[in-house]
Amino acid sequence: MLSPEIVAGPTAFTAFPVLAKALPWLHLLLGLALAAWSLLFLFRIVLTWYPQVNLQRGGWRLLHVPTEPVLAPTRRWVAPIGGVDVTPVIWLGLVSLLRELLVGQQGLLTMAVR
Repeated sequence: MLSPEIVAGPTAFTAFPVLAKALPWLHLLLGLALAAWSLLFLFRIVLTWYPQVNLQRGGWRLLHVPTEPVLAPTRRWVAPIGGVDVTPVIWLGLVSLLRELLVGQQGLLTMAVR
């Protein structure tokens, strides 16, 4: 049976002290990772205007490697519009939505940390 402290504790994580200590770090790392991924997709959007840039060479691989695994399958479903690849725009929207739902002002992890 659950003790009263677990059921009516000050936070929902009273029963899990390890999780309570790790949650702020998880919140921070997830927020930074999603922000970095959003920035990479934003750069990919700008680079769609320059089709002559080879993303598999040089420093451009830093944009290509983390984003291409999700963009390639999406391209099978969404065709280019007017010759422009719109899949980075779709993923930027999805990552922004996920970031807001998890670590935004009213996000799930934000509310759990408080």
